[in-house]
Amino acid sequence: MLRRNPVLILLFLTLSNLAFSNGDKDKRNTRVEYISTWKGEAIKQMREHGIPASITLAQAILESGDGNSELARKANNHFGIKCHGWKGQKSYHDDDKRQECFRKYRDANESFEDHSLFLKRSRYAFLFDYDVTDYKAWAKGLKRAGYATNPKYPALLIRIIEENGLDEYDKMALDKGYKPPKTKIVNQKSNTAKPNKADIVITTGSGINVYKSENDIKYIVTPKTLSIKQIAELQNMGKWQVRKYNDLEKGDTVDKGERIYIQPKRNKSRVYSTHTVATGETLETISQQYGVKMKKILKHSDLPRDYKVKPGDVLKLRR
Repeated sequence: MLRRNPVLILLFLTLSNLAFSNGDKDKRNTRVEYISTWKGEAIKQMREHGIPASITLAQAILESGDGNSELARKANNHFGIKCHGWKGQKSYHDDDKRQECFRKYRDANESFEDHSLFLKRSRYAFLFDYDVTDYKAWAKGLKRAGYATNPKYPALLIRIIEENGLDEYDKMALDKGYKPPKTKIVNQKSNTAKPNKADIVITTGSGINVYKSENDIKYIVTPKTLSIKQIAELQNMGKWQVRKYNDLEKGDTVDKGERIYIQPKRNKSRVYSTHTVATGETLETISQQYGVKMKKILKHSDLPRDYKVKPGDVLKLRR
């Protein structure tokens, strides 16, 4: 029988309440919500720097997965910009290579401003010869300049712009009568909703709330960095169960604020049909986000088992 450490349990009684008071990072932004939040900032950037608001929004949507990617949530980086001599804080995520260096910002507004400054470097200078309302030329030019390696990058941006009418914000930016909203500094971590009390199905003796996901799987959110052994002891589980249910390896640790399943993941999503991969996301993080097994995501998407997902890929979460 597993023995619980009373000192460790007391510590978690305090930390778990603190962790949840900061908001539930599992609440996902919808695309409509994301556009509503950032359209004013995109218009501002167009007026100040001459970059189409439609392009700024489309890139942010694609690169951050509507602000839901790990890179956006943990580093306020909405454009997938890597360090490239960056002097500020850094964040490390898997991309083309493992644990690549990405810029980390104080807030998401700083990310939008840095994106504009990034595009004013010499390699992107030719973009400013295009008409500011010609989003198709800008989309193709970004690929030509090497902003992204995905050959479908221009088509993805154009599709996002046209499906969501983002070119209307280009017109608004050019309208002399346009009155911009008051600028709000938005920190991604503080911009999330608090847990819905109806989602809490059990409060364990360790003081950690147990939730049920949209995919009907029980999970906890770690209140601090934990080892697999600590999680197993707190949830009265086997270490093998923690590893198997969450695709973890021996010796792995789990950061504060991560979703950890205490039941097996499902073969398909009951809510979502597809997911567009954002910068910094991996198959593992996507599987964890939706509670769908990695091998099933690849099977639904007709992809080989050794496939490495890349930004812009559209993965199927069910048939």
